[in-house]
Amino acid sequence: MISWIEALRNSNKLKIVEGKKDILALESFGIKNIKQIDKPLYSFIEEISSNNSEVIILTDLDPQGKKLYSILRHNLQKRKVKIDNYFREYLFKNTKLTQIEGIKSYVKKGYLL
Repeated sequence: MISWIEALRNSNKLKIVEGKKDILALESFGIKNIKQIDKPLYSFIEEISSNNSEVIILTDLDPQGKKLYSILRHNLQKRKVKIDNYFREYLFKNTKLTQIEGIKSYVKKGYLL
């Protein structure tokens, strides 16, 4: 069975995260094609939808991240961008993480992803 990290590493889909620390945490596992939300949401959504047909949204799993995820998902889907929910749902079901940047320390502590 392919691990969560390996599957994410092997995915060519754009991964959307909230910030630079999230990018650094994912890149430490060799994961590429990551973009942080770096402009007002409307502009960001327009940019993403004009360049991608499917994305992975990895906003934090805290209340603010959940709200941001909902806004991104809704607006990207309106623009015909498919959302791959597997990776986010896996984190909810199988970890106690609340922040994507915490993945690195989560794995270091011996929790498998």
